[in-house]
Amino acid sequence: QVQLVESGGGSVQAGGSLRLSCEATGYRGGGFCLGWFRQASGKEREWVAHIDGDGSTWYDNSVKGRFTIYKDNAQNTLYLQMNSLKPEDTAMYYCAADQRRTYCRRTYSTYSNWGQGTQVTVSS
Repeated sequence: QVQLVESGGGSVQAGGSLRLSCEATGYRGGGFCLGWFRQASGKEREWVAHIDGDGSTWYDNSVKGRFTIYKDNAQNTLYLQMNSLKPEDTAMYYCAADQRRTYCRRTYSTYSNWGQGTQVTVSS
């Protein structure tokens, strides 16, 4: 079972940038789903982006053009580069893995492995 540890959150003003990292350990092979979700206070956890096992990337419309998901296989690390941040991006951000699939779903319930989360706060 893969274990995930996020880092890189923080506080930033609107228009700023942050890069989130998610180190994955405890697995062999690869080619499975990795994704980022976020949960704002009082709201449901929502999908942000994912990278399929074949490397294809997908984004929610609210972050498309501002966020980039990518992974460094040599470092076993998933990243989320977030630019042009907005106050509505404020949330706890989680990385997640679904080792059963090559092509990811956008539903958080399909992911079996989660990191502890990292807080992102964007002020206006």
